[in-house]
Amino acid sequence: MRKHFTFTGRVQGVGFRWRASTIGEMLGLTGWVQNRPDGAVEMEAEGPEEAIDRLLQMLQNDRYIDITGIRAKTLPEEGGYRFEIRDDLY
Repeated sequence: MRKHFTFTGRVQGVGFRWRASTIGEMLGLTGWVQNRPDGAVEMEAEGPEEAIDRLLQMLQNDRYIDITGIRAKTLPEEGGYRFEIRDDLY
């Protein structure tokens, strides 16, 4: 399964991208995470649905991250080799 997410809230400047990529790799997921100029963070994650759910749960339980909104969309699987932090969109 591959999903695209947009997170809003206190999600920039709190280690969100580093945490997402670390957890994603730990769970065997592939994908990417990136800051947006509007203060949101985008992420795509591919792998077993249970692992993606666990990634979301761990991000939501982080003491520095405060997610107030999540938009999610299922995408066709692409395959990949790692979970990467992309440069900011600004």
